[in-house]
Amino acid sequence: MNVQARDMMRWDDLDSAKFADETAAVRELAGATGLDDAAQARVREAAIALVTAARETTKARGLMDSFLQEFSLSNREGLALMCLAEALLRVPDAQTADKLIAEKISDGAWSEHMGRSESWLVNASTLGLMLTGNIIDVEPEARKSPGTYLRKLTQKMGEPVIRAAVFRAMGIMGEEFVLGRTIKEGLKRAKKGEGELCSFDMLGEGARTAKDAARYHKRYLEAIDAVGKARKDGAVELVHGVSAKLSALHPKYLAVKEKRILEELYPLVLEQARAAKAHNISYCLDAEESDRLVLSLKLLDKLARAPELAGWNGLGLAVQAYQKRARHVLERLVELGRATDRRFMVRLVKGAYWDSEIKFAHQNGWPDFPVWTTKPATDLNFLVCARTMLGAPDAIYGQFATHNAHSLAAVRELARQAGVERYEFQRLHGMGEALYAADAALNPDTPVRVYAPVGSHEDLLPYLVRRLLENGANTSFVHSFLDPEIPVEQVASGPFEAAETIDRHPKIALPRDLYGEERDNSVGLDLAQAAARERLARSFEAFNREDQLMATCAEEERAVGDLSADTR
Repeated sequence: MNVQARDMMRWDDLDSAKFADETAAVRELAGATGLDDAAQARVREAAIALVTAARETTKARGLMDSFLQEFSLSNREGLALMCLAEALLRVPDAQTADKLIAEKISDGAWSEHMGRSESWLVNASTLGLMLTGNIIDVEPEARKSPGTYLRKLTQKMGEPVIRAAVFRAMGIMGEEFVLGRTIKEGLKRAKKGEGELCSFDMLGEGARTAKDAARYHKRYLEAIDAVGKARKDGAVELVHGVSAKLSALHPKYLAVKEKRILEELYPLVLEQARAAKAHNISYCLDAEESDRLVLSLKLLDKLARAPELAGWNGLGLAVQAYQKRARHVLERLVELGRATDRRFMVRLVKGAYWDSEIKFAHQNGWPDFPVWTTKPATDLNFLVCARTMLGAPDAIYGQFATHNAHSLAAVRELARQAGVERYEFQRLHGMGEALYAADAALNPDTPVRVYAPVGSHEDLLPYLVRRLLENGANTSFVHSFLDPEIPVEQVASGPFEAAETIDRHPKIALPRDLYGEERDNSVGLDLAQAAARERLARSFEAFNREDQLMATCAEEERAVGDLSADTR
């Protein structure tokens, strides 16, 4: 076994913490942040100042912020829109889509929202996600009773027309959350000030066919070339970069296909990384579901050791703080960076697949969840991870993605304690403008990179839905941040207040307790873990040996019987 293969096997050790007991693990988080009472007080004061300043700068409010402010999951209309957007992605036929639209839209009190938002797009969206842009102005009846008007309009024009209008409306709204339909459009808008520093993400879901994967690979190469050619002077961390979704580059991006992935996908990723190095721009491997974490790290490991990428510090990875393994991942990245004499650009996020992770754990009968079940635990782990990153500036260039004022202020405090001046914050395009405008007035020298999706209409909707569902809950910081009805002190509060009593979420049953007292849930096997696959392989080998032994014994018995017959 060569040295690289031996080192890569160490990534599988991370799985020992994948299903760590949350009750025991969460108690260690508050102390691991390194923020004492005095530091926590400073962070809280800084967060209050940020929220106060942001609320006074209403012009900096983004469309997503405005939309969530008006349509949260705390009102019937917001819930209807979220459900409609999410469900339309899975509706297989037009007739069902018509019924779904009628159900979700017609019963809402849309007139109560009309004209209340500062954003004209949000106001135009009140009738079924911008059913049309001029219905409200043309028809007085629509203003008085949009639900009734929609029913009459449907009878008059037919369901297909309304269905097409809703899909088009969602597409129009989705376009507001991407920087451009093409990378050229994205670069043009970025140049005009939509995002002075960007990480461009070519929108696309996981590839289903080799043809899909080839198309996305081509798009990534084109994006890297375009971003590289538009590059300004400066270090790699001070210019635009590109983010890549690995599951879009191979139709079988699964842990059980590890050998195939390392043989077939790695050359494509290496080609993209080499192109990024040629332009000296950053290339970030985006985070995905927890089952793919170790596989992504093995690909990163191979890239870090590739001789043709030596001397380039643009290689990066996104790490999700809601995963229990996040801190261990970062500790290993520090080791890998020092072993390969490189510095990784690490984007620390809180995570965008939480609901799916909970569902999959229940569905598969796992011993626990791979993610924290509460927001305070995730927020604390974010700070623990931030401290780990800032403690190793030689191996990690910290990129902290958050829209939370307390998290932002806490990272600044941790950086001050560590004596680190070179790091950046990140925000999603269309979100967080008010927060970072307020922060820039106080700290103008810290770069803020915009995570900038680029893609056509067919790729917009899934991304838009994830953003809406991710940030639409009325407990979300994004929703409460600019709400004048919520006290500034409440919005700026952090996870430390609940640190001593924090536990797993009381309303989220462990996978084994999914059915309550009725019965235990069936226990599944996590094939994403190498140890589980090895145990299964050994069991098959033992079974095959036993089966072979039994066959041999039966053959010998037949031979003895035949010999006895001959002697007779």
